[in-house]
Amino acid sequence: MTRSLRTPGHQALMQVLVETRKSKGITQQELADRLDRPQSYIAKVETGERRLDVIEFIEWSQALATRPENVIAAISVAMST
Repeated sequence: MTRSLRTPGHQALMQVLVETRKSKGITQQELADRLDRPQSYIAKVETGERRLDVIEFIEWSQALATRPENVIAAISVAMST
């Protein structure tokens, strides 16, 4: 199994995370505040320098007031385009 970092799937994940945050009108700093993390954590995830585990992904989705399954569906669509 290959690593997922910077693969097309990982690129799709990062794209969807950024698009979802921006569509909600939330800045990286606001999301960081909601997650009780530094802004650099958000930037590193969104640029692919850091990966999210499943629990972090769920917390991230909840902080954006969206359902994790909706984010996953959007990632699936992004991967197929």
